[in-house]
Amino acid sequence: MKEKPSLSFWQIWNMCFGFLGIQMGFALQNANVSRIFQTLGADIDEIPILWVAAPLTGLIVQPIIGYMSDRTWNSLGRRRPYFLVGAILASVALFFMPNSPTLWMAAGMLWIMDASINVSMEPFRAFVGDMLPEKQRTSGFAMQTFFIGVGAIIASALPWMLTNWFDVANTAAPGEIPESVKLSFYFGGAAFLLAVLWTVFRTREYSPEELRAFDAARPPEHVFGDTSLRAAEKYRNGGIVWLVIGLAGWAWIASQGLDKQLYILAGGFGAFGALQIIVSFLQNAGATKNGVYEVMHDLFHMPRVMKQLAVVQFFSWFALFAMWIYGTSAVTSYHFGASDVTSAAYNDGADWNGILFAAYNGFAALAAIAIPFMAGRLGCRMSHLINLSLGGIGLISFFFISDPKLLLIPMIGVGIAWASILSLPYALLSSNLPSHKMGIYMGIFNFFIVIPQLVAASILGLLLREFFDLQAIYGLVIGGVLMIIAGFATLLVDKEAEPQ
Repeated sequence: MKEKPSLSFWQIWNMCFGFLGIQMGFALQNANVSRIFQTLGADIDEIPILWVAAPLTGLIVQPIIGYMSDRTWNSLGRRRPYFLVGAILASVALFFMPNSPTLWMAAGMLWIMDASINVSMEPFRAFVGDMLPEKQRTSGFAMQTFFIGVGAIIASALPWMLTNWFDVANTAAPGEIPESVKLSFYFGGAAFLLAVLWTVFRTREYSPEELRAFDAARPPEHVFGDTSLRAAEKYRNGGIVWLVIGLAGWAWIASQGLDKQLYILAGGFGAFGALQIIVSFLQNAGATKNGVYEVMHDLFHMPRVMKQLAVVQFFSWFALFAMWIYGTSAVTSYHFGASDVTSAAYNDGADWNGILFAAYNGFAALAAIAIPFMAGRLGCRMSHLINLSLGGIGLISFFFISDPKLLLIPMIGVGIAWASILSLPYALLSSNLPSHKMGIYMGIFNFFIVIPQLVAASILGLLLREFFDLQAIYGLVIGGVLMIIAGFATLLVDKEAEPQ
């Protein structure tokens, strides 16, 4: 059978439109959750640990949903059932989040909201791999990035627009969330559901039989076959090492009274070790047809290109997480000179940070139009290097700019980098994955998005307290340096990984 037929512009538009709603949910979270936490009493160095819900739910949910969606086929298709369920749950969570009366309830609602968004989002990446031939995948991921940009522009700017255009209050009594933030979350919840419904009912999917036939016609250098089982004793021995390191780290942190956020790292080491030990028992028992075993098997046998891209993703997403959790604090304290969350200056700064987030997403939407042409001319690897370097320079320049209005300029570079992060690594990866494991590998690839965020949540607060006197602006500088490193790490990816 010949390769997958090319889809029209409007077919790609329809299959990616749901990302408009998904990103409205994420953008509201990214621009406002730190503000909500601070309003409910969180200190600056507590914000990273409260944010741990976002990466941790992705780490758990995405590979599970990827594994399940690879094995799903019903009247709605393969990926679309998960779009729908996730959208319903996320919309409900968005309505409840800004009404959290206490800090612990807001933190718990973030877990629910982020898990629900991940249920919808994970299959969208695999959806592009399922539906488009290799030559159109860069365009497909760029279209997703366009909708991500548009959705984030609207969502990030909503509190500011409601205050400045409709006179909705952006301040409230101590411990209360401003009305402008509440209404923004309500609007975002409705938009999330409607956008995903458009994709669910305006697209179709190839059946598993059709996808297998398309796989048979792929170029041999882009065919990744299943590999033999890893020896059970390797899982067991490796697991014991990781578990001992985790337990020793946990004991050392407790005995020395070190920063409590370091427990995240120790717990992660221990959990990874425990999972390997469990997998060794499953393999010895012949119980290899289950999600736990298959995710671990595929993690240890992932394609070479995915391993190379993991380095790029680590530094990229560490940088982004630093911007998301410290953007509000940096702008309000460094550029608006405010720390009192009930003051007009603080809330004006927080609203302006929303505008900056909207701006970088707007620039990302424009960059998404140009990136397929750039990648076609320079290749995905060199394009990603250039784009990430521009983003890193943008984040570092926050330190040198005093006028808040001028912060729109570095957001051009950040927006270009964001568009690139959301498209080019996926274009490089999807061309090297088998269709019957597209979902699970996209879920595993998400490990290298969430692990750096967990590391950042563990150490950023400690770094700022110990070395930078809790000045949030240095969180952005650290992020900028790491984003430039990520750009150069792209050159480590095999040239043969470029889409044909």
